[in-house]
Amino acid sequence: MSVQPSVRAFEIEESASRSTNRPAYADSLKAALRVLGGGVSIITAGEGEARTGATVTSATALSVEPPRMLVSLNRASSTWPVVERFGHFCVNIVGEQHEFLANQFAGRGGLKGPDRYRGGEWTRLASGAPVLQDAVAAIDCEVEEAIERHSHAIVLGRVVGIRIGGGETLIYREGRYFALSR
Repeated sequence: MSVQPSVRAFEIEESASRSTNRPAYADSLKAALRVLGGGVSIITAGEGEARTGATVTSATALSVEPPRMLVSLNRASSTWPVVERFGHFCVNIVGEQHEFLANQFAGRGGLKGPDRYRGGEWTRLASGAPVLQDAVAAIDCEVEEAIERHSHAIVLGRVVGIRIGGGETLIYREGRYFALSR
């Protein structure tokens, strides 16, 4: 039995791409990345009425020795200027019970700033960034460095606090959320 890979209409011909050194198309890159499931995190930053945040699948460990996190934030988003201003952020790794919060922080429903925090219980750790109390895990960071490239800022965070909760991790793939069960 042979398995045939599916071919999509937006496929870029490899030979044409190589011969012209033409970059991949943004829509094709987005489509390719949608098939890669990613862990869902809510990045939070700020204080009081200056709080905001975003739902991302781009949070990852840069290193464990020393403990550093990396997150990619769109520079046009409302989150990046707050992270830059306050010099902190928290990576709140969320579970299936947080899908509504993931949607709010993704901007669905039109909520902005501190209104995105509705429906969650929040606290703070060392950096002062908001921490979701019942997150599967929360990694509190102070900004160590930010590298601004193209449409995004690659933010490197020095880990200053960790809180491990429990539950199943939420995954995002092809425009949908899935609970990752053991």
